Amino acid sequence: MHPLDKFQFCPACGSSRWVENNFKSKCCEACGFTYYANPCAATAAIILNSRNEMLVARRAKEPAKGTLDLVGGFVDMYETIEEGMRREIKEETGLEVGELTYLFSSPNQYLYSGMYVHTLDADFLVRVADDVNPQAADDAADCLWIPVEQVDPADFGLTSIRHAVERFLAERLWEKY
Repeated sequence: MHPLDKFQFCPACGSSRWVENNFKSKCCEACGFTYYANPCAATAAIILNSRNEMLVARRAKEPAKGTLDLVGGFVDMYETIEEGMRREIKEETGLEVGELTYLFSSPNQYLYSGMYVHTLDADFLVRVADDVNPQAADDAADCLWIPVEQVDPADFGLTSIRHAVERFLAERLWEKY
């Protein structure tokens, strides 16, 4: 399915002559307007304390409600990816964090309001003190500390998050940063 299939009319002139231009855009044969469906920026935090316990959230909402997740979400307009990461951590756990270590990125499709939103997830490592007390809020139903050695990627309901956790564990990135 084309990422813009749900949009049947040109957003500029309202014409129904709104056709697929290429794999990521549609254009209007009436007015010439072209719209590209570029990925939205999103973040995910692998938060560790000094005991190498990973802070994970239990999803409070669909998709994948009730499964484990990393703290993160969409980056807002006029926000840097780092600002978005810090805001999401604050909103979902109440924690204010300092240094963010960029790890890697992951393409993703996120089902939202009945359509798949293409995202590009920026995955960060965040180190916190052992005495922090995260409080689940916003999209998180619960916050849990799990020793890295006991983290099971199969418990994570979102594909890109599961792959990020698999990569983090396979490459033993907590030992490198």
